[in-house]
Amino acid sequence: MARFGLPALLCTLAVLSAALLAAELKSKSCSEVRRLYMSKGFNKNDAPLHEINGDHLKICPQGSTCCSEEMEEKYSLQSKEDFKSVVSEQCDHLQAVFASRYKKFDEFFKELLENAEKSLNDMFVKTYGHLYMQNSELFKDLFVELKRYYVVGNVNLEEMLNDFWARLLERMFRLVNSQYHFTDEYLECVSKYTEQLKPFGDVPRKLKLQVTRAFVAARTFAQGLAVAGDVVSKVSVVNPTAQCTHALLKMIYCSHCQGLVTVKPCYNYCSNIMRGCLANQGDLDFEWNNFIDAMLMVAERLEGPFNIESVMDPIDVKISDAIMNMQDNSVQVSQKVFQGCGPPKPLPAGRVSRSISESAFSARFRPHHPEERPTTAAGTSLDRLVTDVKEKLKQAKKFWSSLPSNVCNDERMAAGNSNEDDCWNGKGKSRYLFAVTGNGLANQGNNPEVQVDTSKPDILILRQIMALRVMTSKMKNAYNGNDVDFFDISDESSGEGSGSGCEYQQCPSEFDYNATDHSGKSANEKADSAGVRPGTQAYLLTVFCILFLVMQREWR
Repeated sequence: MARFGLPALLCTLAVLSAALLAAELKSKSCSEVRRLYMSKGFNKNDAPLHEINGDHLKICPQGSTCCSEEMEEKYSLQSKEDFKSVVSEQCDHLQAVFASRYKKFDEFFKELLENAEKSLNDMFVKTYGHLYMQNSELFKDLFVELKRYYVVGNVNLEEMLNDFWARLLERMFRLVNSQYHFTDEYLECVSKYTEQLKPFGDVPRKLKLQVTRAFVAARTFAQGLAVAGDVVSKVSVVNPTAQCTHALLKMIYCSHCQGLVTVKPCYNYCSNIMRGCLANQGDLDFEWNNFIDAMLMVAERLEGPFNIESVMDPIDVKISDAIMNMQDNSVQVSQKVFQGCGPPKPLPAGRVSRSISESAFSARFRPHHPEERPTTAAGTSLDRLVTDVKEKLKQAKKFWSSLPSNVCNDERMAAGNSNEDDCWNGKGKSRYLFAVTGNGLANQGNNPEVQVDTSKPDILILRQIMALRVMTSKMKNAYNGNDVDFFDISDESSGEGSGSGCEYQQCPSEFDYNATDHSGKSANEKADSAGVRPGTQAYLLTVFCILFLVMQREWR
């Protein structure tokens, strides 16, 4: 019996060691990974209770793992959705800013026109009474055309205003010379003297300049806000490539497969992946910044000489001043017209007295007290609106080049900059060693995390770049006071999805991944994947000891 004491003791120790090892392995359960997996609505049957061999994994590091093949596939889809959601959140805020400011400006401009028309109508009814009512369609047409220009464009403001003053001169000339009969041909001759005689003084010239500049600037600025919101809305709908999706899976969920559920991706690691996945969006930055600068320039004009509120609010007073000027100079104007167009035919005696009584301009202009003027949209002013939007525009500069960093600043996506050693680097819990690549498509050739085809720019992004470039040009024209012919640029910037490149080429399958292993496996990872699994080692040792004891009895 004594001679078998030592082998028996060794065997007992081996069994105890195996039991301890098994207990240690059992402590490395996948319960937390399983719980988080189920919390996302996935099937619990996909998730193992304890670590298993990871040879089936195609993207995540192999070796002992808490992820089944089904889990990796579902995590891949989830990582894509997580990425799209965070990018969308970043863009949605900016898009909402532009949409709300466009709505405020649009409401303000439209209500400003409504108030100006109402103010003119109220004042002219009190001032000119029946005479105005007989000719009110002339003024109504003026505001119809101003509204049409703001809403649709396609109105030559200078020609429209010239036509308004010519028509007003015809009506006024008839009124101040009511004892005569004027044919349409004669009145056409009268209108030719408008520029030469200046019957309305300098009001038409000044008002034409003010209205044209103010309306061009206002409409262009509102259009700019709409275009900015449209660009952000379209670009925010990202559709990551297969290569980007693989990198996202590695970054967001592969740490779970190793049981590191609380370890977040390293910030620089996240930055490289985001710059690769958002490479095309980064190319928007240059034209976007030019566009923002042009918007700020026009905003300054709106606050100064092109202020549409300061033009439209007193337009009734200005037109009435012009009418009064015509009244005061009616004799001299009429004499010069008679000399140029010939003497008009007098009306019959009975019709002369009736015509004079109907057209008497006895009333003089009485300006309304400021309190009687209706308030503008939302009780605000153009200055306050412009001040607010200028601040938002300044904040929006460099938005696209900052987007990768802003995404990684989200605590759901990465660890903070201060935590550089205890973060997930795509392989394990350790420092991330690669440098961060630049923004934009051209800088992604050496991206260590995402394979990016730098030869194929995204078509949707190119369309948005063109939309911004066109709008920037219009802004510069508006800044210089030049009229702008607008067209619907929604066709220029239309498109679905962003960043995929899959719209124009066949996308590779979800796990067709041939990325280079840039950082290499650790010694433990290589040993685990090359040799026998720890669980198998314990099992074989236990079986060997049992067989040894059985053989001992046989030898006895």
